[in-house]
Amino acid sequence: MLQSVDVGTKALEDYRAIVGDETIETIRALAEPLNGATVVHVNATAFGGGVAEMLPTLVPLMRDIGLDAHWQVIEGTDDFFEVTKAMHNGLQGMATPFTAEMQQIWQRYNELNAEKFEGRYDFVIVHDPQPAGLLRYTAGKNGRHWIWRCHIDTSAPSPDYWGFLARYIDEYPAAVFTMEQYVGPGVDFKHLALIAPTIDPLPPKNAAMNAATADASGRDYGRDDGGPLPGQARRSDPWKDPLGVIDAYRIVKERIPGVQLALVGSMASDDPEGWDYYDKTVRHAGEDYDIRILHNFQGVGGREVNAFQTAADVVIQKSIREGFGLTVTEAMWKRKPVIGGDVGGIPLQIIDGETGFLVGSVEECADKVLHLLEHPIEADRMGQAGREHIRNHFLSTHHLADYLRLFNQLLAKS
Repeated sequence: MLQSVDVGTKALEDYRAIVGDETIETIRALAEPLNGATVVHVNATAFGGGVAEMLPTLVPLMRDIGLDAHWQVIEGTDDFFEVTKAMHNGLQGMATPFTAEMQQIWQRYNELNAEKFEGRYDFVIVHDPQPAGLLRYTAGKNGRHWIWRCHIDTSAPSPDYWGFLARYIDEYPAAVFTMEQYVGPGVDFKHLALIAPTIDPLPPKNAAMNAATADASGRDYGRDDGGPLPGQARRSDPWKDPLGVIDAYRIVKERIPGVQLALVGSMASDDPEGWDYYDKTVRHAGEDYDIRILHNFQGVGGREVNAFQTAADVVIQKSIREGFGLTVTEAMWKRKPVIGGDVGGIPLQIIDGETGFLVGSVEECADKVLHLLEHPIEADRMGQAGREHIRNHFLSTHHLADYLRLFNQLLAKS
């Protein structure tokens, strides 16, 4: 059997005070025709990365409204996850080799996981490239409706990687992308849904935290009181451009000597490249003790990420490529002005000049950080506007409603 993830329980009613009566009643109406439907989400890891952030909320909420929902994780060794990390990079456009041996490793582990995939479900949602071969290697016997959910930007992929993966995902009758522009060339899904990722406003990572608690947590990890704090929360990944964030911080520090920088991230089990890039980031920071580079293996969990985002004067997500950027969502929910790369799903969240700033270079990033640090009233206004934008579009209840609409549409077509 594939590994099942214990997600605990959640109650839709707990979100009413945040999202309002209309949203709650819409979800209940959408769920009524789906009562008792069986659902399984399959992905590569139970922690680290956006999928593992969202499923602990989506799955128990689906159960709470009457669906029989589950979450399962595939198995793989280091060589498999090294291949899938290369696939992730290649599908986002990085020029990296994709050898016959790498293709065979991916195929072999998808076959092995298909053999361990048990049960039959009304809806099977397969997340990202790692388990994308499940439909072919199970011959579809485990599901009535198969859905491939792509969380990355495949609009300009490496031809070798896309040509290989497209043969597998093109067999899925339905697919979910964050944006229509993300759909790579040459695939034709019978049903294409556009669903944006979201955050859960209730867990410790996103719940309201007062400034004193946030500052105390920062001191526990070496932050000095007083100096302004730009921060970045991200996976250890070249696409997040932590080296560029450090370079921008150094420009800011020339004008504001007391400025500090916090780079807070998570190391995921399906990302062996992450440690190498973490080491590269540490080397780039050098002996600047005003830079804090922290991760989950140092005890930094959801509450600590919340503390650093809450304490930050400005949050930076200067990504080079980005599927969506849940760290942008998290920071905006905490009323922080966010400076983000003008790429991928970040412009869905940051309305330039209203809820934050979009930038395309280190120099532009530094300029906007300085502007916000020197204009705190404007920074506060942007933070307030950002929170309302997230409330209206990017909370878990909206994600849940989008999935329910998709399920109902697929049932209507069958």
